Amino acid sequence: MLPYRSYFNWSGGKDSALALHYALQQPAYSIERLITSVNSTYNRISMHGVRAELLEQQAGALGIPLQQLRMSDQPTMTEYNQAMAALTASLYKEGFTHSVFGDIFLEDLRKYREERLAEQHISAYFPIWKRDTTELIHEFIDLGFKTITVCVKSELLDQSFVGRVIDKDFLKDLPSNVDPCGENGEFHTFVFDGPIFKQPIPFTLGEKVFREYQAPKDQDDNCFTGKAKRPASMGFWFYDLLPV
Repeated sequence: MLPYRSYFNWSGGKDSALALHYALQQPAYSIERLITSVNSTYNRISMHGVRAELLEQQAGALGIPLQQLRMSDQPTMTEYNQAMAALTASLYKEGFTHSVFGDIFLEDLRKYREERLAEQHISAYFPIWKRDTTELIHEFIDLGFKTITVCVKSELLDQSFVGRVIDKDFLKDLPSNVDPCGENGEFHTFVFDGPIFKQPIPFTLGEKVFREYQAPKDQDDNCFTGKAKRPASMGFWFYDLLPV
């Protein structure tokens, strides 16, 4: 039986890297493309804020073709769903049957992904699903991956946490209400070296900036089904990484 032609939903961060590490070891899956959502206004990875040039260098070091899904700045959920549906339909026509994710425990997000993919006859695969996040991040470090925080949620982490390489000291400094893998969106990272890379990704540190975003007013602009009250706006600290 031939392996499933699969594409990987690549964010450029640590959970993606570890999930890809495991997926590449599974003979049932043939990872043949990376798919990344990129903010076309700023030419950066959506949410993470990493420059597309560094994303392209990651793909080159991984040796996997990259396809960028170009989106406007802060698209509505309807716009996002339409763009993803068109992309998924195109990938299905090319012969792809599976979509791989680095999600760990967000049930609503998994349900959303599976339902949307099923509409396009694509199956989802989650290599690190339900793994303990403390164990995962220590395993990530012990395997030799190297990653730096590029975005932190300001209500949970102050600006000193952005621009830090994740190591054992970083984990010790995290507040108790922050998941060790940042699975609730507390922080995002850029992986620049590890066992799946042919060579490290060189970069220098640029400017540290604070940005505030308005939360969606329309419930339809959220892929989660939970009823928890959300703040009117959210602030994030970003560290700009500059290609060398």
